[in-house]
Amino acid sequence: MLNALPRSRGADTVDSTDPTVPHHETPTLGNPDLPPEGESNTADDPKSTLMTGPQNRVIESQFPNQMDAPGTDISTQAFFWSSFNISPRRVQRGGWARELTKQDFAISEEIAGVNMYLEAGGIRELHWHQTAEWAVMTRGRCRVTTLSRSGRASVEDVEEGDLWFFPAGTPHSLQGLGPDGAEFVLAFDDGDQSESNTLLLTDWFAHTPPEVLAKNFGVSLGVFSGIPLHNLWIFPGTEPGELAADQEAAGVEWGAAEPIIFRLSRSTPLHKNSGGSIQIADSTNFPLSNTIAAALVTVEPGSMRELHWHPNADEWQYYLRGSARMTVFNTGPHANTTDFRAGDVGVVKKNYGHYIENTGDDVLQFLEVFKADKYEEISLANWLSHVPPALLAAHLNIDEATLATFPRGTQGITPLRAASE
Repeated sequence: MLNALPRSRGADTVDSTDPTVPHHETPTLGNPDLPPEGESNTADDPKSTLMTGPQNRVIESQFPNQMDAPGTDISTQAFFWSSFNISPRRVQRGGWARELTKQDFAISEEIAGVNMYLEAGGIRELHWHQTAEWAVMTRGRCRVTTLSRSGRASVEDVEEGDLWFFPAGTPHSLQGLGPDGAEFVLAFDDGDQSESNTLLLTDWFAHTPPEVLAKNFGVSLGVFSGIPLHNLWIFPGTEPGELAADQEAAGVEWGAAEPIIFRLSRSTPLHKNSGGSIQIADSTNFPLSNTIAAALVTVEPGSMRELHWHPNADEWQYYLRGSARMTVFNTGPHANTTDFRAGDVGVVKKNYGHYIENTGDDVLQFLEVFKADKYEEISLANWLSHVPPALLAAHLNIDEATLATFPRGTQGITPLRAASE
């Protein structure tokens, strides 16, 4: 048993001969703190875990590692879990959206997220934002139109596993395609950005004097007598026809503008082994995406995203499939563990150590999104493999021969071990 192995505390070890110091048993691996924390340390005092007040058992069941944290957890820190599953859905004919902004999820200062669905033919009306928009398709197909800052048009179809990026101020529209419409997740590079606070075509028309509209477009006032006086936001429409016909009608010039889409799920993985893979989209392979970098992470049952941290940005996570647990390590020390399922969102602050473990029998898949131009990570195993062995042995009290068996370099995902190991 791991927590039966003795662990030296050095200067922190309690002097049992000093009558002024309360006596505690020697800490063990997986149970390192004085005074000890966690239910695993209260077996001889069951009353200390009693909870006799009102309980929401449904919520409690979703967070086993909040209720009974590992003995290695210590203290508390800002809660790094939220979920689109608890976010109100704004529904209109044609589709819906739900969001998590900094107002909903205080720790998410750098990224605001939106989960949206458009039925086949459903339209997210022509609009633009004061922030950049990154998105990944999670279900179905979508037609995307944009106009670049240099005035070049783009019309593209995207499907599950594809993403797009619109720099701040880029006008665009989205329309669901058959047979099942389109579901996707948006990430804005500002935690305060709300999907309900966008610059909409219908709003601008409705709030511009009709004579100004007539002058601008060179037509009579009567042309604008039937325009909507309230914005459309999402509304039903006729499913668009052939892509090539829309591209020709929009005046698309091939090669005239930077690509606004990237086929992430078809890209060559940065890391891949028996435990899973990590596929990257950032400015190195998707040049337009210069304020948001992302990783699509796939973890097989029994494996985990290795211990690591990110030095250049907070990590915003969206869980697509499976179940996971994550421990976040911060100065203090603070270490807290919680659980994630499909539809959940997590945030890990820049430079905080963490791992993500697949806790289920299904494949775990999630996105890592960063407000940065490039994806960067520091692997704990990679760092330790570049430390002189004698120096590392002095820190960990592990012999150099055993240290030589540790992974060399960054794994990304821990490989699956043989059943006999």
